[in-house]
Amino acid sequence: MIAELVSSALGLALYLNTLSADFCYDDSRAIKTNQDLLPETPWTHIFYNDFWGTLLTHSGSHKSYRPLCTLSFRLNHAIGGLNPWSYHLVNVLLHAAVTGLFTSFSKILLGDGYWTFMAGLMFASHPIHTEAVAGIVGRADVGASLFFLLSLLCYIKHCSTRGYSARTWGWFLGTGLCAGCSMLWKEQGVTVLAVSAVYDVFVFHRLKIKQILPTIYKRKNLSLFLSISLLTFWGSSLLGARLYWMGNKPPSFSNSDNPAADSDSLLTRTLTFFYLPTKNLWLLLCPDTLSFDWSMDAVPLLKTVCDWRNLHTVAFYTGLLLLAYYGLKSPSEDRECNGKTVTNGKQNANGHSCLSDVEYQNSETKSSFASKVENGINNDVSQRTQLPSTENIVVLSLSLLIIPFVPATNLFFYVGFVIAERVLYIPSMGFCLLITVGARALYVKVQKRFFKSLIFYATATLIVFYGLKTAIRNGDWQNEEMLYRSGIKVNPAKAWGNLGNVLKSQSKISEAESAYRNALYYRSNMADMLYNL
Repeated sequence: MIAELVSSALGLALYLNTLSADFCYDDSRAIKTNQDLLPETPWTHIFYNDFWGTLLTHSGSHKSYRPLCTLSFRLNHAIGGLNPWSYHLVNVLLHAAVTGLFTSFSKILLGDGYWTFMAGLMFASHPIHTEAVAGIVGRADVGASLFFLLSLLCYIKHCSTRGYSARTWGWFLGTGLCAGCSMLWKEQGVTVLAVSAVYDVFVFHRLKIKQILPTIYKRKNLSLFLSISLLTFWGSSLLGARLYWMGNKPPSFSNSDNPAADSDSLLTRTLTFFYLPTKNLWLLLCPDTLSFDWSMDAVPLLKTVCDWRNLHTVAFYTGLLLLAYYGLKSPSEDRECNGKTVTNGKQNANGHSCLSDVEYQNSETKSSFASKVENGINNDVSQRTQLPSTENIVVLSLSLLIIPFVPATNLFFYVGFVIAERVLYIPSMGFCLLITVGARALYVKVQKRFFKSLIFYATATLIVFYGLKTAIRNGDWQNEEMLYRSGIKVNPAKAWGNLGNVLKSQSKISEAESAYRNALYYRSNMADMLYNL
């Protein structure tokens, strides 16, 4: 419980400087001019309009159906009007709650020790969250994450009680309800059902790829098959209802929102769409350059196979496949005996799988101060046999990183952005787990105390740098002028144009004129900038 409280406290403390911030960027459209927030508007309109207050079936709607988030804005409006302080406070409190839940989830995987503590602190401090927390409209991602984790934790309870408790289906009902609520905060929340299935198959039952089909064919585990089938049915039902409610039509976006989607060249679209996940991963790993907007030419299109950025794409997918292979491969020392997995002649207590070599050795030897320090977790044998192996955690971490990001990949439908930092809020959970479990694996692998200390303090230093970057980046979200100035380096056309509008509203005419001309210098065909100038 201490790890959860400390992580939540850090998540709260790092964003306290956002409480003095104003409405910025998309906040105006979602809050200040959204008629659904007004008391004279029937609250039921929220369930028929999109996030911005436009009727879902309207041709100009973005189809972003997030009624629970809009309802939270309406409650904010009813209590505090258009005072931005109360809106920012709710965002910060939600982030602190999500951080606590993520730390609790990490404890299930990593045990009650300082590696769980590290994972929670890394999530609390990661700079990629600034847009979702400091920007009020980012509440959709934070709220979806809250119910995402609640749904996942309910499913973990369902797995642990399945077969010997009538409450197990109550936990499954909680999984479905929280998944639905997560989707009503933001669309990607429904992906928690797929992550839950990954947990059940690869973590709880610890199956390998080659074991899945025989398990289904031989009907070895009907309860697993039933749970996965119900997850699939509920997920399909939610997606079907979502598609029907928005009029069975995908949204349409302008060329500047997603230039690759509007390209006539199949090669350009393919190379660019394959490259964008690489860019997103780099933002998670090294969030040095952040921006409020990545549209237009912020990420130039990849038009030829000779573009050097294709090397990044190849490296990214190679690393991803290697990690997936590491997590899913069947260890050579494992063999089945009477339907149970045996490792080095030792049968695992749960009858499903085995612990890794290091974990197994530690669970069999007497508890010692040294082993406690190396693993950072309790050496109680019964607890250790319940913890998943490093390979299992890698698989689950990859699913948390990839599956919630899939809706933003343009794989099934085109989206209205090139990169959106707030979309990485949920996938960052998988990233934080991957970094933590990787550091833990190295820590246990090396023998010398110096290298152990180096790994531990390097991870702690990374968290410190993340926290400093977050605090600094929050300053850019204080007001629109500071926000747009901070984006000039990444998206000069959009940033200069928006800055010109702000300066014009402040009656700084000469500075506004200069800003408009700068915007047109980078993108000469912007009709609204020409008109404003």
